[in-house]
Amino acid sequence: MADIDVLITFAEKDNESSKKSEQGWVTQFRKFLELMLFQVLGTKPTIVIKSEFDTATAPAMNNASILVAVLTKDFVQSGRCLDLVEQFYKNTSPSQVNRVFKVLKSPMTTQEQPPRLRDSIGYDMYQLDVETGQMKEYSDFFSQEAEKQYWMKMVDLAYDIHESLVLLKAGDSKSAEVKNLFKRKTIYLAETGHDLSVQRNIIKRELQRHGFIVLPNHTLPARLDELEKEVRKDLEQCTLSVHLVGSAYGEIPEGADRSIVDIQNKIASDIAVAKRQSKEEFSRLIWIAQNLKNASDRQKAFIDTIRRDTEAQEGAEILQNPLEDFKNIMREELMEARERSSAEFTNSKSIYLVHDRVDHSEVEPIRQELEKSGFKVLTPAFEGELLDVRKKHIDNLRNFDGAIIFKGKVNDQWVRMKILDLLKAPGFGRNKPIQGKALVASGNLDSYKNQNMTLISNDSTKSMENLKSFLEEFKP
Repeated sequence: MADIDVLITFAEKDNESSKKSEQGWVTQFRKFLELMLFQVLGTKPTIVIKSEFDTATAPAMNNASILVAVLTKDFVQSGRCLDLVEQFYKNTSPSQVNRVFKVLKSPMTTQEQPPRLRDSIGYDMYQLDVETGQMKEYSDFFSQEAEKQYWMKMVDLAYDIHESLVLLKAGDSKSAEVKNLFKRKTIYLAETGHDLSVQRNIIKRELQRHGFIVLPNHTLPARLDELEKEVRKDLEQCTLSVHLVGSAYGEIPEGADRSIVDIQNKIASDIAVAKRQSKEEFSRLIWIAQNLKNASDRQKAFIDTIRRDTEAQEGAEILQNPLEDFKNIMREELMEARERSSAEFTNSKSIYLVHDRVDHSEVEPIRQELEKSGFKVLTPAFEGELLDVRKKHIDNLRNFDGAIIFKGKVNDQWVRMKILDLLKAPGFGRNKPIQGKALVASGNLDSYKNQNMTLISNDSTKSMENLKSFLEEFKP
């Protein structure tokens, strides 16, 4: 594994600040990306920034796992910036893993971008006024506008980089093993019209949190023939395609008379027919927005075709309901086997004993007390691939009745991340309420008083008695 997790390359002008007291745009971007990646990875990533004139850091291009290019017109006009990108490609072996990402600091058409980066997945990090169409850079990264656009894209970027780092960590020697790991976990989430881009990103992140690979993982080609080839190639790898249809008809590729949304749906229908004939697993979920008052006549005709045309419906379940309901149905489609096995797992109450590997011995008396009291004890996984460890954690969050977080040698930041996971547990597909949460820790617990959980001091001789009192909450 390379020493540098993420190398950010940029044009010097794009990190200039109008005020000496302020940090440059790229410097702030690096800080925010580090923060988001830390939350996703669980460890602090190594991120280096390098402009075209920076010779001080001069990292070897074969010593970085991921390259992020901050794309602007200054970047495109800089021969040195373009040389850095070419050098990275030259020094990295061909791989199915995405290793190059582009961040658009200002709007650029595909044709304005360097040929090397046109197919790389892009993240728009500029402020766009939908009404006027005007663009401006963010001056306040914590404004409502930034929360809706900048931070949403930052989260997307962090999850996508995380996925690439996990696959790279597995190593080229395990490529076949990694491929098999994801064979049944690859989903095609079709590109949408601009009105549903935010909703698509939310669903994409949720799928990734559950351990699925989401395709397409690159910018779709602008030409029809190339686009059809790429879409078909991606769909062939999937067992499920998800299509979101709203008011916007979507972009029309060069040489086409139909939108990308329409084309993807047609190809998915063809794939469904072919896979049914070869007895391969493949299904489609199509969601149609309830509010279509702004839809054009062409979009309405497309939606009518989806509803009425038997061929367009091949292998598809079509729903027109609230998006949250659709997400629940999609989750059931994907998690049915897991939830069924979980239901058969035990009829007794289950307690998720959340702890770190370093506290494994210290937490043992609590585990024994829980089992003695008749509880099924769910514990984290510490061995295996990172995605398997994460999957076990999410399965536990989905199935526990109560949770106990144990703080021994870990720091407060670790504890707060686990508390946050418990708060997010309903979003992982729980179908029952959380009956109780507790924190067992040594030292001063005052900072956790507002966390809506039972606090049990591990310093006290009555810690086991207090634990038993907490467990009384689970008796019928």
